Amino acid sequence: MDRVVIHVDFDHFYAQCEETRRPLLRTVPLVICVFSGRGTDSGAVATANYVARKYDVKSGISISLARRRLKDAPDAQFLPVDFGFYGSVSERAMAIMRKHADVFEYVGRDEAYLDITSRSSANYKTALHIAQQIKNEIRSELLLTCSIGISSNKLIAKIASDYQKPDGLTLVEPDDISDFLAPMSIRAIPGLGKKTEIRLKSMGIKTVADLRQHSVFSLVEMLGKKTGTYIYNAAQGCDEAPVAERAASLQYSKIATLGHDSTDVTFIEKSIPGLCAKVHAAILADSRTFRTVGIHVIQSDLVTKSRSVTLRSPTASLQELERAAKSLLYEALESQRIPVRRIGVKASELGEAGGQQSMDDYVR
Repeated sequence: MDRVVIHVDFDHFYAQCEETRRPLLRTVPLVICVFSGRGTDSGAVATANYVARKYDVKSGISISLARRRLKDAPDAQFLPVDFGFYGSVSERAMAIMRKHADVFEYVGRDEAYLDITSRSSANYKTALHIAQQIKNEIRSELLLTCSIGISSNKLIAKIASDYQKPDGLTLVEPDDISDFLAPMSIRAIPGLGKKTEIRLKSMGIKTVADLRQHSVFSLVEMLGKKTGTYIYNAAQGCDEAPVAERAASLQYSKIATLGHDSTDVTFIEKSIPGLCAKVHAAILADSRTFRTVGIHVIQSDLVTKSRSVTLRSPTASLQELERAAKSLLYEALESQRIPVRRIGVKASELGEAGGQQSMDDYVR
């Protein structure tokens, strides 16, 4: 029996959330920003609505560049991110989707996979009805649109969800997968990075049909075993990965902007204790332990470096948190040439605190 998999992807999710609070924003260029705190133009774009995207404003570019591109749109709005609000909306959206799934896999605030094989009786017309019902409920209850792809595996469902954005609904039955993929740009393959795309295009490989002209052996030789094998299978529309039950990953994190951009590790390190203290306070307030520590280093060019380490056992120790964060920082900034603008600390792989804890757990 064929699997029936749905991929749900919300359209410009953060911007849509803001539009539900202020409906007039739907008709103007709306840019959701991660401000650095150094001025109105300092920081990066988290997302933008489709009105702003017509001006080539997209996630990842600097706020100053977004403002330049929107210079002829005096009604453009630049709003700070509100993760608390977006998280609450996401929880409600996920609850709607979960009740329609045999197996539900959370991917992120705005994305999820659903295996609906049993409740659709492996019938794609029934699956289409279920998908439309999900869209209708989300629109009715949350005033949001989403795009949905339906197929026999996660890979094709994900590609299909992006096919008719925004507010799309695309069904690709097993017999249609080959024809559906053939004319697509290789960029449509999830996980295919920019460097790999450039390399393949330099060899005249621009579409999935072009990819199919190459054997798995030649692709492995070009790109390495892991990437070559994955891209070969993706070009054939093959993906055996099951939809796996996964809840939202909870973590505690804090981020701060440095007094000035710097490559001086000693200077940057001074921010670690304060960040760790804030993360630790949140952990204690919720009576949690953590096992994984991570850091984010955001450079002046807005490129982010991330490092993480998993400890031998769960802990609630501030000293352990600081020790791991500093070690990761030095690892990330070895031979650092581009100045660092922001630094963040996170603790994840959480557990419930129980039993007697040492005084070290509460050292601040």
